[in-house]
Amino acid sequence: MTNHHKQFNRRHFMQMTALASGTMALTAAGTSPVFAQQAKVVVGTWGGDYARLLTKNIEDPILKPKGIESVQDQASDAPRRAKMVAEKRLPRGTTDIQGFSSANMFEMNEAEVVEKIDYSKIPNAVNLLPEMKYTYGVGQIYSGKVVVYNPKMISPAPTSFKDAFDPKWGSKIGVIDIQYIYVVMAASLAATNGASMIDFEKAKDVLMAAKKAGVRVYPTNEAFAQALKTEEIGMGIMWKARAVQWQNSGIAVESAAPSEGIPLYISGFSIAKNAPNKDAAYAYLNAMLEKSAQEAFAVDMGYNPTVNNAVVAPDLQKRIGFTADEMKRLKDLNYDYIAKNDAAIKEWWDKVFKA
Repeated sequence: MTNHHKQFNRRHFMQMTALASGTMALTAAGTSPVFAQQAKVVVGTWGGDYARLLTKNIEDPILKPKGIESVQDQASDAPRRAKMVAEKRLPRGTTDIQGFSSANMFEMNEAEVVEKIDYSKIPNAVNLLPEMKYTYGVGQIYSGKVVVYNPKMISPAPTSFKDAFDPKWGSKIGVIDIQYIYVVMAASLAATNGASMIDFEKAKDVLMAAKKAGVRVYPTNEAFAQALKTEEIGMGIMWKARAVQWQNSGIAVESAAPSEGIPLYISGFSIAKNAPNKDAAYAYLNAMLEKSAQEAFAVDMGYNPTVNNAVVAPDLQKRIGFTADEMKRLKDLNYDYIAKNDAAIKEWWDKVFKA
């Protein structure tokens, strides 16, 4: 059954900075037979730093002591989604749990290949922010799409997506190939002064003007970061969390919350409907919501926690979070639109914009 697009509730997100401390704890993970048994969980996930940090912050310190072995099946999300659909008719699939963006989790729910989440099996979900609680998946971390720029190359500082795509900057503008959906949504916001993230036709005009001016397209986030570092480009759009990581690595980059609105990025996990070990999959979901794991991801990756009992140092919160005014501009995505139009947008992106 389709899970209707949820309205973004800013009040709950504002609560995360209050860090509720009076929540009554449920039974601690590890006391239940589900979490105590010997088991293996196969985790579909992206590679790179994220996979390494899953091991560092969740799998080794929390699951391994409980006798749960984690095996990562690393690939980008497109082939993992395709594999889930291809395995749909099998009584047992090859993975238990899959890491996806909230948009991809929605898409997999539409394809009827993910389990409806039983939150009674996730003790730590008592602390989960309501916006991260989907029927088909659980949000682990979140950030927002912002304008990133090198202040030495871009002056005055940008304040909007319209600035980020302004043809006057020519080849100093960079975009990321694998983030085509978010680039198109940002261009739509720029074209409509924040009225719509899904006006594809107006977004085309913004992007084609940028293309004519010499915008550069990079295959991955890492390639984009390298271009910022070498000053091949001076501006683009990216998750605020990534900008924090790049700052930590010495890249001269600042971020600006766009005036038209800040598209949310939520990353989490869904359980495969034909998962070989659903108990271990639930153990994984519970572990990723542990206070210690959530706090570690905030430090290591610059993403905001999705539980209200995580404690983030004020200086870090200032760098990775959003001000009260910016919180009002956070925009959840239209998952139904993305699912229905992804193929058409990708075709235009590959055959027209990148051509």
